[in-house]
Amino acid sequence: MANWINNVVRPKIRSFLNTKREVPDNLWVKCPETGQMVFYKDLEANQFVFPGSEYHERMTAPQRLTSLLGENSYTVVPNPTVPADPLKFRDAKRYTDRVKEAKAKCGLDDAVVVAEGDLDGVNVVIAVQDFRFMGGSLGMAAGEAVISGIEHAVSRRAPFILFAASGGARMQEGIMSLMQMPRTTIAVQRLREAGLPYIVVLTDPTTGGVTASYAMLGDIQIAEPGALICFAGPRVIQQTIREQLPDGFQRAEYLLDHGMIDMVVHRHQLRGTLARLARILMNDKRIVTQQATTKRKQAGETNGKPYVNGSESNAAQNIIVAGDATRGANTPIVAEPVSESERFDPARRSRDVPDSTTGKAETTAKKAPPRN
Repeated sequence: MANWINNVVRPKIRSFLNTKREVPDNLWVKCPETGQMVFYKDLEANQFVFPGSEYHERMTAPQRLTSLLGENSYTVVPNPTVPADPLKFRDAKRYTDRVKEAKAKCGLDDAVVVAEGDLDGVNVVIAVQDFRFMGGSLGMAAGEAVISGIEHAVSRRAPFILFAASGGARMQEGIMSLMQMPRTTIAVQRLREAGLPYIVVLTDPTTGGVTASYAMLGDIQIAEPGALICFAGPRVIQQTIREQLPDGFQRAEYLLDHGMIDMVVHRHQLRGTLARLARILMNDKRIVTQQATTKRKQAGETNGKPYVNGSESNAAQNIIVAGDATRGANTPIVAEPVSESERFDPARRSRDVPDSTTGKAETTAKKAPPRN
């Protein structure tokens, strides 16, 4: 009887007396630029872009993958296992405790999540850095995740797309984290040797060692509007040089104007842009590979490039151009014939030298030896 009163009657009485409802913390979100309050569900439906100001809020790795590949329509590539605390680092807390707290907060193994899925008909491998996990810092686990993602893309013959968001190398791992910079750079080179596209999307913020390594090595560099992209932040630079920095310094639009990135794409157009780029790059690569394979079979030897070795008689047949919509995929381009007199010959190169006595230009040209 007492249990029934305690478990049923008293909770009901408390519910009648307590009229205050618990409101979730993230029910409303405030825009950092305008101060506008936006309902969280509306912000989520708008891909976390504030209406009016167009401010791009940071996205988590699961949210990013869902917006690109669809909910529950991608396969997560497992990250390799690495030592938990190689340096036994400790400051105010143990490094292992910080990692455990980040895992519990984010529900991720580390700062990088790699997944494979279909992007508008193109099979792609996407790596996303989550800034919530210790500032998206680059450690051994994150470096191994990027490397394994590139290797997975090579094995699957798929484009590799990276979303960078990081504060730099993880200080708790010291030199072990810095070593991930050359290791990931070598992995990107393997991707290039395999002839696969590497597209980088720089999000807010991308700084430090990540900017100094794999984040700036893409075949195409894309940035979201207003993203901070730098090695050292503007405050550090301003305090060092003691000068006022220009407006928008180290932001995506500033870097676009100065040629450091290729394009700034709004988040609403990002999915279509990535799909279009991946489709174009993969189609061009298939054309080049198919034609190079055909030429190799005909000539027998290659020099490691898409061009086949041969003499002057068949040099015109070895020219390969990809992506021309006016011709078929297997139609080679025949070079325009050039006469012997129009060909470049170093022995026939002339240079005008002024004569000090006459003041007239004197041509120092040598007659080319006859060709057999």
